[in-house]
Amino acid sequence: MINIVLLEPEIPANTGNIGRTCVATGSRLHLIKPLGFRLEEKELKRAGLDYWKDLDVTVYENFKDFLQKNPEAILFMATTKARKLYTEVEYPDNAYLMFGKESAGIPEEILLQYQETSVRIPMKEEIRSLNLSNSVAVLLYEALRQHEFLAMQTEGQLHRLQWRE
Repeated sequence: MINIVLLEPEIPANTGNIGRTCVATGSRLHLIKPLGFRLEEKELKRAGLDYWKDLDVTVYENFKDFLQKNPEAILFMATTKARKLYTEVEYPDNAYLMFGKESAGIPEEILLQYQETSVRIPMKEEIRSLNLSNSVAVLLYEALRQHEFLAMQTEGQLHRLQWRE
């Protein structure tokens, strides 16, 4: 199971969207305080639709608390400061993909501890960053692709009509 870790997320709609993506992919969500919202906020639930009740989510007091409770975590840091592209690493099936808060990302003090597993999504130089929920989806689906979308539905069906054979 892939784990998504949000360090001090600030925008409830982003976290709601990420929660919905976690439910859709069978991923676990880890939220590290301080949070920029309350877990009961309407925007959070609205973005997560009616899937929030199905979300496997754990909240931690701080990064140290997260590390203590997940000593086996193989952390990959998503950052615009990384030297490696997200497609240049192999993600284990129990990877922890970590993302920083929307306004500042992951602190450099933490990044230096994870230099070999820090990854970036390529983008134009004049763009500061992608939306957090989009970044999560990009990395998460690469990790899932590497494991051949195990236990996920990979074929769709039309509701009223039929695909040609």
